Amino acid sequence: MPPIDDHSLRYDLANELHARPFPSLSAPSTAVYLALKHEQDAVKRDRSADMAHLIDLLDRHGASHPQPGATHYFGKIGRHHLKWESHTEFVTYTVFVDGVSERAFDPADFEVFPADWLGEAPGKRITSALIRVTPWTSKEDFRQNVAEWFVAESVAVARVLDDAAVLAGDFRVDPAGHLRFAMTVSPETGASRIGRIVQRLCEIETYKTISMLGFARVRELGPPMGALDDRLNQLTGSLGGGAHKPDEALEDLLTISAELEGMIAQSSFRIAATMAYEKIVNQRIEVLREERFDGRQTFAEFMMRRYEPAMRTVLSAKQRLEAMSGRASRTAQLLRTRVDVERSAQNQALLESMDKRADLQLRLQKTVEGLSVVAISYYAVSLASYVLYPLAGSLGISKGMLMAGVTLPIVGLVWWMVRHIRSKVD
Repeated sequence: MPPIDDHSLRYDLANELHARPFPSLSAPSTAVYLALKHEQDAVKRDRSADMAHLIDLLDRHGASHPQPGATHYFGKIGRHHLKWESHTEFVTYTVFVDGVSERAFDPADFEVFPADWLGEAPGKRITSALIRVTPWTSKEDFRQNVAEWFVAESVAVARVLDDAAVLAGDFRVDPAGHLRFAMTVSPETGASRIGRIVQRLCEIETYKTISMLGFARVRELGPPMGALDDRLNQLTGSLGGGAHKPDEALEDLLTISAELEGMIAQSSFRIAATMAYEKIVNQRIEVLREERFDGRQTFAEFMMRRYEPAMRTVLSAKQRLEAMSGRASRTAQLLRTRVDVERSAQNQALLESMDKRADLQLRLQKTVEGLSVVAISYYAVSLASYVLYPLAGSLGISKGMLMAGVTLPIVGLVWWMVRHIRSKVD
C-alpha cells in the first residue's frame, strides 16, 4: 500500500497542542512574573524585537537560544528556570526560583530581571507579580500571613483542586510595583500540579489586566458617544416635523454616521479582545474548582464584585454602539423615504404643469390652424380671381360677384386640405 501524503501543517498543528507545557515546581519556591505589551498597535508589533530581547537575557546567562520564529521557550538561566511566551498582544516572562526569600515578597526577588535589560524592553510592563509557594503548616499560620501580607477588604482566599493548595491574593500593586500571590500546598500535591496552579494564577492576572484595557477604552468613548447619541436623537426627531430640509438632514446624517463608524472601527478590536479575555479569566478560575476558606471571598466572588461590572460596562458600550449604528441606518431609511415622497410630489406637479402646457399648445395649434386657413384661403382666392377675371365679362357678372362666388368653395377646400394634412401627421 503506498504511503498517504500528510498535509504540510499536520505535525505543526498537532505539536501546537503540546508546545507550552506546564512548569514543575516544588515547595518552597518563588515565581517571578512579568508581562510586556506595546501601548499602540501591539498586534502589529515587530516580533523580532521581542525575540532579540529574550536572546539578550539568555546570552547574559549563556543559555541556549530558541528556534527562529518560536512563540515559546523554556530553559535554564543560571540557577533558575525561565518560561517565555509570545502572545497576540503581549509577551510573558516567568522565572522559577527554588526556595523563598526570608522577607515575604521581597522586591529583590524581581532582580532576576536585570534593571538595564528591563529598560531596553520593546514594550511596557502591563503587569508583574511575585508568587510565593510554601508547604502547608497550619490554618492559623496561613490566616496570620494573609492578614499581614494583603489588604483585608479586597483579599481573595480559596482552597483549590480538592485541597491541593490554598491561594490568596488581593490584586493590588504593592509599593515595589508588583502584585502578590501566596500559595501554600499540601504534602500530597505533586510538582506538576503546583506548576499548573502557578500558571493559572499568572494567566488570570494577565488576562484580567489586559481585558481592563477595554474598560478604559469605553470610558474614553463615553462622552463623545453620548454627544453623538444626542445629535442622532435630535436629527431623528426633526424628520417628522420637517424642521430640516432633506439635503441638510442628509449631510448631518452622513457626518454622524462617519463619526460613529470611526468610533466602531477604533474600538471594535479592543472590545472583541476584552470579551475573549474575560472568557479566559472566568475559565481559568473555574478550572481551579474553588472552595471557601475561613469565610473569605473566593477569586470568583472577587471577580464578580470588582471585575464583572467593568466587563458589563464594556458589553453595554458595545451594544450601545451597535444600537446607534442601527438607528443611524433606520434614520437613513426614513430620510430616503421622505426624499422619495417629496420627489413624487415634485414629479406630480411637473406632470400637471406639462398637461397644462400641452393643453395650451393644443389651443395655440388650433388657433394657428385657423389663421393658416384664412391666410391660405386669401391667397387662393386672389389667385383664382386672376384666373377667372377674363370670364366675368362673358358670363355677364361683375368681378365682385365672381370673387364672392368662388370665395366660399375655396375656403372650404383649403379647410378640408389642412384637416386632411393634420390627420395624416397625427
